[in-house]
Amino acid sequence: MSRCRRVWALVAAAIVLLAGCGYSLRGSLPGHIRTVAVPVFVNKTQEPAVENFLTRAVVDAFVTSGRLKVVRLEEADSILEGEIVGYRVDSLSFDPRANVREYRLTVTLNLQFRDVRQNVTLWRQEGIQEKADFRVPGQVAATITSEESALRLAAVDIGRAIVNLAVDRF
Repeated sequence: MSRCRRVWALVAAAIVLLAGCGYSLRGSLPGHIRTVAVPVFVNKTQEPAVENFLTRAVVDAFVTSGRLKVVRLEEADSILEGEIVGYRVDSLSFDPRANVREYRLTVTLNLQFRDVRQNVTLWRQEGIQEKADFRVPGQVAATITSEESALRLAAVDIGRAIVNLAVDRF
């Protein structure tokens, strides 16, 4: 009986200690960071204009999340800079006539999040890979236009993942 009480006492003590240590599963940015600037990502791939729709997707994701207000570079408390160093589209599924129906977009990025007010890098990570799957509509092989539209939709998922990575690290 005394062994059981000791175990429960240890468990209770651990709970009290952990509750008081300030640990949280939800991150929070430094208090003075309320705004972010997102310059157009640098495109180091052969895919034309990918930097425009990925940057736009990240900006839209920041706006949607509401955690940081997106502002011009001169007004920002923080800056999220990115380089697109890899861009790959792989076939995932086919219809009975061997036309591709589903793709996976894999984008590899180098990202850096800087605190402009204190002139420090909050974090930098290279080789981040974000993936998004998308379907191509239609009964005949997809046109370039429909593929581009699908890629833009996939960029929305990638933008959300990047924003979560940026603000939830703290």
